[in-house]
Amino acid sequence: MTDPHHVRRNNAHAAFQAFAEERLASGHAPKGLEQAFAEMLEISPALWSMTKSGSRPMSDKLARQFEVRLGKPVGWMDAEREPHGLTQAEQHTMAMALAAYRRTNAEGRRRLRALLKDFA
Repeated sequence: MTDPHHVRRNNAHAAFQAFAEERLASGHAPKGLEQAFAEMLEISPALWSMTKSGSRPMSDKLARQFEVRLGKPVGWMDAEREPHGLTQAEQHTMAMALAAYRRTNAEGRRRLRALLKDFA
């Protein structure tokens, strides 16, 4: 059985991703998206940060608040969903990484792999 806190965190990430893509598509700058998402949810940016990182499990009360503020039905945060593949931003980032990898020499490839390992 899957941990309900893990499911809620995944759904919170998916909700943020959709929010961010919508805001970016409408011309908003990437800076401040996390804070804008927290404001929309009527929570502090610190609570959003702890929730998305998993350092604070999402309570039932907070899950219901997410659902209300996101316009989702009750229980939406608790339902497992299949990933929908790469987002447009992820596809763009992957294409840039592939282009950089192909255009550089062996030393550049090692540096790129080392940089990516720092984030993994």
